[in-house]
Amino acid sequence: MPGQVLYEANPPPEASRLPEELLKLRVQLDVTNVLTKDEVESLKRFRRAANYIAAAMIFLKSNILLEKELSHEDIKPRLLGHWGTCPGLVLVHAHLNRIIKKTGLDALYVIGPGHGAPGYLSCLWLEDSLSKFYSEYTRDMKGLHRLITKFSLPGGFPSHINSETPGAIHEGGELGYALGVAFGAVMDNPDLVAVCVVGDGEAETGPTATAWHGYKYLDPAESGAVLPIVHVNGFKISERTIYGTMDDKELVALFSGYGYQVRFVEDVDHIDNDLAGSMEWALGEIRTIQQAARSGNPIVKPRWPVLIMRTPKGWSAPKKVHGEFIEGSFHAHQVPLPKAGEDDEELSALQSWLSSYGPRELFNTDGTIKSEVVDGVLPDDEEKKIGQRKEAMRTFIELDIPAWREHSAEQGDMVSATGALGTFLKDVIERNSSTFRIFSPDELESNKLSDVLKVTGRNFQWDVASRGKGGRVIEILSEHTCQAMLQGYTLTGRCGLFPSYEAFLGIVHTMMVQYSKFVKMASETKWHTNIGSLNYLETSTWARQEHNGFSHQNPSFIGAILNLKPTFSRVYLPPDANCMLSTMAHCFRARGYINLVIGSKQPTPVWLDKEEADKHCIAGASVWKFASVDEGVNPDVVLVGVGVEMTFEVIAAAALLRQHSPHLRVRVVNVTDLMILGPEHSHPHALTDTDFYALFTEDKPVHINFHGYPIELKGLMFGRPGLSRVTIEGYREEGTTTSPFDMMLCNRTSRYHVAAAAIRGAALHNAKVSIDAHEKTSYLMHLAQKDKAYIYEHGTDPKGTFDKPTF
Repeated sequence: MPGQVLYEANPPPEASRLPEELLKLRVQLDVTNVLTKDEVESLKRFRRAANYIAAAMIFLKSNILLEKELSHEDIKPRLLGHWGTCPGLVLVHAHLNRIIKKTGLDALYVIGPGHGAPGYLSCLWLEDSLSKFYSEYTRDMKGLHRLITKFSLPGGFPSHINSETPGAIHEGGELGYALGVAFGAVMDNPDLVAVCVVGDGEAETGPTATAWHGYKYLDPAESGAVLPIVHVNGFKISERTIYGTMDDKELVALFSGYGYQVRFVEDVDHIDNDLAGSMEWALGEIRTIQQAARSGNPIVKPRWPVLIMRTPKGWSAPKKVHGEFIEGSFHAHQVPLPKAGEDDEELSALQSWLSSYGPRELFNTDGTIKSEVVDGVLPDDEEKKIGQRKEAMRTFIELDIPAWREHSAEQGDMVSATGALGTFLKDVIERNSSTFRIFSPDELESNKLSDVLKVTGRNFQWDVASRGKGGRVIEILSEHTCQAMLQGYTLTGRCGLFPSYEAFLGIVHTMMVQYSKFVKMASETKWHTNIGSLNYLETSTWARQEHNGFSHQNPSFIGAILNLKPTFSRVYLPPDANCMLSTMAHCFRARGYINLVIGSKQPTPVWLDKEEADKHCIAGASVWKFASVDEGVNPDVVLVGVGVEMTFEVIAAAALLRQHSPHLRVRVVNVTDLMILGPEHSHPHALTDTDFYALFTEDKPVHINFHGYPIELKGLMFGRPGLSRVTIEGYREEGTTTSPFDMMLCNRTSRYHVAAAAIRGAALHNAKVSIDAHEKTSYLMHLAQKDKAYIYEHGTDPKGTFDKPTF
C-alpha cells in the first residue's frame, strides 16, 4: 500500500469494523498527471536541497557541503532539532510556494511541530527570505555556513520556530495551538489562506481537538480560510501516535463527523503529484465556499477540506543503524544518529545519508544554490514568498476608540463596571467592524457585556440564527480556542478582548506565557513591527460568588502575569465603572503588552467622576481624601484597597473607624495599576521611592486589602524599603457556595478585619488609640461573628451590607 515504509518498525493497524460506506466520503482524485515531468523534478530538487540543509543543520559544525569525508570532528558537540517532521514540512513548503507561483495565492504557513525548525529554516534560506531580514544569512557559502553551523548554538536560530523566524506567527514551544492560531489569523482577512500543518502527536492534545471546530466560527463572506494538513508519520518521542494507529475508515469517520471533506495524501512514490492535486482540489473547494457566501447564497454547513498526509517518520533518514529501524520509527523523531560524533557506524550512516541528497548536484562550489533548484518552485513576487508575508510582521492597525467619557457613570450611582464597559464595547465594534473581535468562552451575557449584541451577533456559522451575519463575537466554550484565535488575530495586526470567569483563565496560563515569549523575542527582532496588546477581562471573581462554589474561586492568573517580563506585563484593578472605562480605552490603544483587567459585574458605587477617574488611572494610585481623616494628612495608618470589593471594604472600614475609633487618623489609598507597587525600577510603572513614600508615608503602618493571593503581592513588593510595616490580606483559599460578605469574612478581608488591622497599626503611634485598642478590636471581631451567624441562619447578608458608606 502507499506509504508502507511507515510501518517497517510496526505492522499497519488492522482494518476496523466501521461501515464500508464511510469510505465513500473519502475524496478520490486522479492525480497521476497534475504536474509535468519538469515540475516534478523541480520540486524534488528543491526538497532534496532543503532536506540536506536541514539534516546538516542538526549535525555539522564544519565540512558543510561534504567537500571531504566526514570525521567525528565535523559533528556538533550537542545535537538539537527534531528531524522526524522536517521532510514533511519541507514537502508542504515546496508545494505551497509552487501553488503561490502558479495562482498568486495569498498564503500564510502555520506550523504546529515547532521543533521542525530545520525544515522550515532551510526552505527560507532557499527562497532567499532569511537574507531579507538577516544580512548574515545570504544565499551563498558564507550564509549557508552560518545557517548550518550556528543552528541551536548561541547567536544562531533556536531548534524550534519562534518570532525570530520570518513568516512565523506561532511559537512552537508547546503543542496544540497552531490550528486555533491559524483560524484567528484569517478572520477579517478575506483573501488569506492559512495552511496549517498539525503533527499527529500535536493532534492528541485537547486544544487541537477543539480547534477542529474553528471553521464553524468563520464567515466565508468576510474571512479567509484555513487548510489543515494533518501530518501522520506515526510516532512521537517513543510511542505510536493515536492517529498513526487509525485506519482510513476511522480517520474518515472522525473528520467527517467534524464536518470536513477528507483527502488522503499518501502515495509516497508519487507524492508530488498526490500533494499538488490535493492542494489544488482543496483550494478549489475553499473558493467555492467563499464565492457562494460572497454572492449572497452561502452554502449551509459547508464541508471544508482537510488533508491527511501520511509520510514515513524521518523520511529519507537511514533505514537501519545498529540493527534498529530509523526511518519509519520513533528513532527518527529527534536526532536519528545521536552518537555520530563518537560512533563510527553512526558517522558512516550520516555520510551515506547526507550524500544521498547529492549536494554537488544542488549547490555550486561557492555555496550558492543552482538555479534549477529554485526557479521552478519559488514565486516571482517576493512579498508572496512564505517567509515574507506581511501578515507575519504587520503593524498594529490602530483602532478608532470612542470617547469613553460619553459612557461614564454618575458619581455616587451603583453601576456594574462590566455593564458600563459593554456599552463602550458596542461603540468600539461599530467603529472597528473589521479589526476588533471579542473571544468569549460562553460567558458574554453572564459577564454583563450583552450590550454589544445590539450592534453585532455571535459569529457561529453552524447556528441558523447567526449564520452569515458577520458577528464580532466568537463564543465557544473552550478557553484554549479563544486564546489561540486571539493570538492569531492579534499577531496579524488586529485587536481583541478575552473576557472570562476569573477561575478559568488559569486554563490558558501556559499559552499566555508562550505568547509572551513570542512577543519578547519579537521586540528584540529589528524587523518586527508593533502589534496590539493581548487583553484579558477577568470578572465573576471569588469576591462575588453568589451561586458558585470553591471551584470557582481562583485569582491565580494575577501571579501568572506578575511572573512575566516587566516590559510586557500589566495588571489593572479599576475600582469602579469609570475607572474600568478609562483603563480599557488605554489597553485598546496600547501596543505589545499583555493586559489583565480585573473588574466586577455586580453594581458597585461609582466613587470617582469621569475626570477624577482619568487622573486616578493615569497615576495608577491616589489618596481618596473623601474617605480619609483630614483628607489624609498626617495619618496614623494607611489603608489600601486593590480591587473593587477590596476597596469597598476598606472604605467601609474607614467609616467604621470614624464611629468606633474617632482618635485614629486614617489615610485611604486606592491602587488601580498593580505594577506601581514593585520596587523602584523593577517595572516601567513602578513608583520611585519618593513617590511611594508620598502615598504610603515613610514610617506609618500600611494595611493592604488585595484581590489576589497575599504572597503574590508580597513577592511583587519585595525590595521596597521598610516592608516590615506592611500587612497584607487577600484570598486565602477559604470559601464555599456562600454569600458575598461571608467570602470577605472567610478570607479576613472584611471591613471588620481591615478596621481591626488599622487599630493595631495605629496603636503603635497614637496613645489615644492604643489605650483601648484591644477592646475595640475585640468588639469588631464580635460584630464579624454576629454577621456570620446571621448569614448562616438566613442564607443572605445582613440588610444594608453593601450600601455605600457615608462619612
